[in-house]
Amino acid sequence: MEIKDIIKQKRIEHGYTMKELAQMVGVSEATVSRWESGNLATMKHTKIMLLSNALGISPAALFDSAPEPPVQALKLTAQEKSMIKKYRQLNADGKLVIDNQIDFMLYKQEQSAEKEEQSLR
Repeated sequence: MEIKDIIKQKRIEHGYTMKELAQMVGVSEATVSRWESGNLATMKHTKIMLLSNALGISPAALFDSAPEPPVQALKLTAQEKSMIKKYRQLNADGKLVIDNQIDFMLYKQEQSAEKEEQSLR
């Protein structure tokens, strides 16, 4: 399967419009259309990384004609799907803030659990 076909197939599998995929990758809808038409000559490395992340595949899978092993589907709640959609709309700085916030909250939760465990001893 050619790169253009992989991009289109994965976009459709995820239920993204060209416009939604374009927003996730930081390009125009016309650029996604050109990619799906086979015009990949100007595709930048950073866009390949963002595109593969958005499509849930490795960058190598875009260039490998062998099928990628199926990924076990996660069962997400409506709230989780909404949060993921919002997260994907953030720029790199926004994603970093959210990632740091999640790490901090998990750290606090872990510390709280350790204190509770120590108090039970």
